[in-house]
Amino acid sequence: MAVSVRGLYFILTLFLASFFGSIFMLGPVLPLMLLSPAWYRWITDRIVATWLTLPVSLLELVFGVKVVITGDAFVPGERSVIIMNHRTRLDWMFLWCCLLRYSYLRLEKICLKVALKAVPGFGWAMQVACFIFIHRHWEKDKEHLENMLDYFCDIREPLQLLLFPEGTDLTENTRARSDKFATQNNLPKFEHVLHPRTTGFTFIVDRLRKGDNLDAVHDITVAYPKNIPQTERHLMLGQFPREIHFHVQRYTVASLPTSTADLESWCRERWAEKEVRLRDFYSGQPRGFERDGVTRVPPCKSELRVSLIKAASLIYWSAFIVLCFAGLWLWAPFRLYLVVMVGVFVAQQKLAGGMELLEMACHRYWTTVWTTTANEKGKMLDGKTK
Repeated sequence: MAVSVRGLYFILTLFLASFFGSIFMLGPVLPLMLLSPAWYRWITDRIVATWLTLPVSLLELVFGVKVVITGDAFVPGERSVIIMNHRTRLDWMFLWCCLLRYSYLRLEKICLKVALKAVPGFGWAMQVACFIFIHRHWEKDKEHLENMLDYFCDIREPLQLLLFPEGTDLTENTRARSDKFATQNNLPKFEHVLHPRTTGFTFIVDRLRKGDNLDAVHDITVAYPKNIPQTERHLMLGQFPREIHFHVQRYTVASLPTSTADLESWCRERWAEKEVRLRDFYSGQPRGFERDGVTRVPPCKSELRVSLIKAASLIYWSAFIVLCFAGLWLWAPFRLYLVVMVGVFVAQQKLAGGMELLEMACHRYWTTVWTTTANEKGKMLDGKTK
């Protein structure tokens, strides 16, 4: 099948925006990490959020994708863990259409596989955004997750952490593995979801709850009634979803079970509900989650405001890409800066393992300095008192 012009435009625009954005928008802010990790995080979250509006703009304005959201929605600005069924490899990007309306994109972090960290542009921006990269091997991931979650709790910056408990997207092969797991554990077989892996979910909830950095869990069910693009390749072929439906259920932290075993059972119950909800969705005419009720919490942005944000994003990033090419063509220092910053991103990953790890190291350093200084001042005051 031939590559679609529409698909090529979508992928190239996102790549160039992330590549040039990492170099020319995020790059100048990187030194601030060494001086004040908290201010660095505050600024970079907002810069990255401007890029997250671009896929939404392209999907809805350029390609006419319809977004339907039902259920509880969000309380704007609250700290939460977002759990969602993983129908395609692109669900995380499509979710931004929902978060743009009902939350703030600057709050979102994603748990995703570590291989994505090395992708130029996309991976660099994800590192700076402090996304959590995992190997999907609990022995390797537990300590890293603990460090990252403790860091978020320490800096008191609110976050909404997206997690796919299924661990991978729904395909024939992954469904077969899920069915095998169900048979071995005397569980029902699912058609529309995979059986969730609950270890990471329970660990994250417990850690954030102990750090007083969790207000709710948002359980989101996503469905695609017309055309399901399974991978990036399908986007390259121009196979965009015509509609994306999100159904949101909000559970306050106080309503969640306190024990790990009960929290695991709670997560499995949500996935059993998803199976029923999705079966009804795909068998119904017209297809939709509307039978479960309309949105009970209003969006934090009006559709007019969302439309203005999408238009501004499309204009800004299109102009930004053109200006970056012009700068590279006309100005030698511009080209030199690009080469230097590419070297910085590549070198730091090989030497330090990623920008997010450097950020945590800087935070630990300043925390030690502040603690030492406070202790010394305390000793001096005690000495004067005596």
